[in-house]
Amino acid sequence: MEKLLHEISKCQVCVDFLPLPPKPILRVSKEAKILIIGQAPGIKAHNSGKDFDDASGKKLRSWMGISEEDFYNTKKVAVMPMGFCYPGKGKTGDLPPRPECKPQWHDKVLSEMQNVSLTILIGQYAQKNYLGDRFHKNLTETVRNYNDFLPEIFPIPHPSPTNRFWMAKNKWFEATVLPVFQQKIKTIL
Repeated sequence: MEKLLHEISKCQVCVDFLPLPPKPILRVSKEAKILIIGQAPGIKAHNSGKDFDDASGKKLRSWMGISEEDFYNTKKVAVMPMGFCYPGKGKTGDLPPRPECKPQWHDKVLSEMQNVSLTILIGQYAQKNYLGDRFHKNLTETVRNYNDFLPEIFPIPHPSPTNRFWMAKNKWFEATVLPVFQQKIKTIL
């Protein structure tokens, strides 16, 4: 794993497509019990080198019902985004994750992680990539039907503050899905 992470840290596969120099951000270990697959690091994570070091991370930890200490303990929680580097800014938020990381690195990283009991898929990019034709007609229906993917996978929306309209429109998520999500995490950790 150490050798693989060193290789990833030197990755230049999409250097010509990024707005800033590549700075792969992922946090994994052989011991991790929960794996979070999200989109890509934001500009704040790019600058700090720390994943979910923003309002999204605070919301995600709240949704998971765990402390910051547990979240950043790689023996408990690992983070491997679809794209390892900041993709740049779009009109309504960050651009989609670069597509090069998954075929280049994901299978190699996953083969080193034998203790993962739960994979949390954050947002439609991760869900479409990892669920394939099991992805429902959209993110909302995929999250609503989370039971279809248990016990190994739990799809959730992105915890970004920009998702406040989705959250306001889909109050069932916090009322019925989050308690199950938190209990699942509590049982594993």
